[in-house]
Amino acid sequence: MKPIIGITCDIYPVGDDRGPEYRLKVNYCEMVAEAGGIPVIIPTVADVEELASMLDGVLIPGGRDIDPARFGQEKHPAADLQNPARFETEASLYENLPKDAPVFGICYGAQFLNVAGGGTINQHIPDHLVNHDHEGGTLQGYSVDRDSRLGAIVVDHLEGKSFHHQAIDQVADGLKVVARHDDGTIEAVEGDGPRWMIGVQWHPERTPD
Repeated sequence: MKPIIGITCDIYPVGDDRGPEYRLKVNYCEMVAEAGGIPVIIPTVADVEELASMLDGVLIPGGRDIDPARFGQEKHPAADLQNPARFETEASLYENLPKDAPVFGICYGAQFLNVAGGGTINQHIPDHLVNHDHEGGTLQGYSVDRDSRLGAIVVDHLEGKSFHHQAIDQVADGLKVVARHDDGTIEAVEGDGPRWMIGVQWHPERTPD
């Protein structure tokens, strides 16, 4: 049987009587299906404690910014906060997953793994680098630790499109940095335990080649 891969989604307000809506870029599902999995979108109203045991893996996709109150900071003026129900749903799902279920985080998803583990986020990279090189879909190159799980997949270098103004700052216990941009920005982390868990800051689903 094909593996069932749960994919969480974002919530956006809609300015009419239709109310808010769930949103997820189609290419996340396309890439899971192309890789041989069955993508299942997980809304915030799902009973994730019940659902967790049915999943063979989880993909946490990109999204808006995590409320910095979750890592003990005030909100930066440039932060665009997501609906808090998304983080709460993902945190519950993550907590209830089988110990051997793999987890892959993309962009926001990598940041979620770090915050859920007790780490912090650099809320606005241009404050420190004085540029916007990580935003707008810039195609970048990344150096990867060859001795990591990610390195076993891509060796020591890859390219990907970058769409973020935030990045991991203080790394959570249980995670280790396995890829960086030349400017020092953390671009990938992975778990240092038995679970296959990788978070990447770029968007591989937008650059499948």
